[in-house]
Amino acid sequence: MAKRSSHALVIAVIALFWARACTAKESVYDVLPKFGLPSGLLPDTVTDYTLDEDGQFVVVLAKPCYIQFEYLVYYDKKITGKLSYGSITNLKGIEVQRLLLWFNVDEIRVDLPPSNSIYFQVGIINKKLNVDQFKTVHSCRKSLSSSSPCAQRRIKETTLVSSRPLKAKEHRMF
Repeated sequence: MAKRSSHALVIAVIALFWARACTAKESVYDVLPKFGLPSGLLPDTVTDYTLDEDGQFVVVLAKPCYIQFEYLVYYDKKITGKLSYGSITNLKGIEVQRLLLWFNVDEIRVDLPPSNSIYFQVGIINKKLNVDQFKTVHSCRKSLSSSSPCAQRRIKETTLVSSRPLKAKEHRMF
């Protein structure tokens, strides 16, 4: 009798571990709304992510890429930061273009209680944007190409200096 109980216990434990191993990890696009943030903050090319209990995270994309929101945004292949309800702090791997310069996005936060605004901290500047543009997950493009001739010219001027976009700290004023 005891032998059957121990076999049943072993089978139950194995089944439990098997079920946990087979359970698919929750999508990062489902995790963001649980923290009060829109799922479209990240492009559709996320291949993996980790989220520690303290909120530290690493998101891995298939490759670096760009998305045109109100401003052009660059996503590095690896994005890190700390996720807490309503905000992402210590952010690394996301940049925004203003004129011909690229600036690191240091923090993203939303109002609590929720409103139609989202805030991007870029250095000492806090930029308020409409959150609606971040509610949908966008496709990521691998280059700065654009259909606008003006934008094409600006992009060429930016990329002549370097094979990648200039970062603010690399830009030299003459």
